[in-house]
Amino acid sequence: MEEPQPLVTPQDSARTEPSKYTDLLRAGDGLLEPIARAQIRFIRRSLQPGALDRTLRWCQRVIGASWINGALTNLRQVHGVERLPPLDADKSFILVSNHRSFFDLYAVTAYLVSNGLPHRILFPVRSTFFYDHPLGPFVNGVMSFFAMYPPIFRQPSRAALNLAGLDELAALLRRGGVVVGVHPEGARKKDDDPYTFLPAQPGIGRVIHHARVPVIPVFVNGLGNDIVRQVAGNWNKKGEKVHVVFGAPVDFGSLLDAPASPRAYRALSEKALEAIGALGAEERELRARGVN
Repeated sequence: MEEPQPLVTPQDSARTEPSKYTDLLRAGDGLLEPIARAQIRFIRRSLQPGALDRTLRWCQRVIGASWINGALTNLRQVHGVERLPPLDADKSFILVSNHRSFFDLYAVTAYLVSNGLPHRILFPVRSTFFYDHPLGPFVNGVMSFFAMYPPIFRQPSRAALNLAGLDELAALLRRGGVVVGVHPEGARKKDDDPYTFLPAQPGIGRVIHHARVPVIPVFVNGLGNDIVRQVAGNWNKKGEKVHVVFGAPVDFGSLLDAPASPRAYRALSEKALEAIGALGAEERELRARGVN
């Protein structure tokens, strides 16, 4: 089978990345399982303009968003919508959110889709299961219509694959028509305090630095990881309220002018997490006042 053309070209990479361009699949020679390579090739093909891309966009908008919105209709309370910029179809955006539940960004993007968001949606995801298990591509397709891309690898021996994947994500954002949802913390915070965060990781800062698209912060509180309990709480109206607070696009100021480096990337991630924290303080006040 002919290998799909890379979504990141050496010319794209050279504009923002001083190191040598590396394609994700080429970097994965000897490191990626066949099932991971096959799914990456398929998703890359689907991200090229054409019938497959249009079909997956339709599925994300009509099927995926409908069931998510239906499962949250009695619980989700949304604030700060007036701060959102116009979500033009030919532009790209990054959504940055705190990470308490597996479903934080699904709840956010489903709401935006129900309000007209036409973009292809992508969420970087840990490779474990979704890219190394035979059922991974099936679950990715059924749950998100292949939104879970690119894979993020935890093993130090595969760190170069993460850089290649993040650069590919930045190139997709520069091309336009994509919304990418990410968590600056990297991992899910599992304690009982939703208003403090894990340290910001540099990965999303790398994407922000290279992509140069608007970054929209959002704070989510109230979602659980037990999907059956969550849906039941929605229908009997006894579940915890799920508050979603949108902020205006983050003003990174001179941070974007810094030369590309891990330090610059981390500073951008920290700035994004700071914006999410401000929304968290706002959400705590809303809850204290009993605002729905």
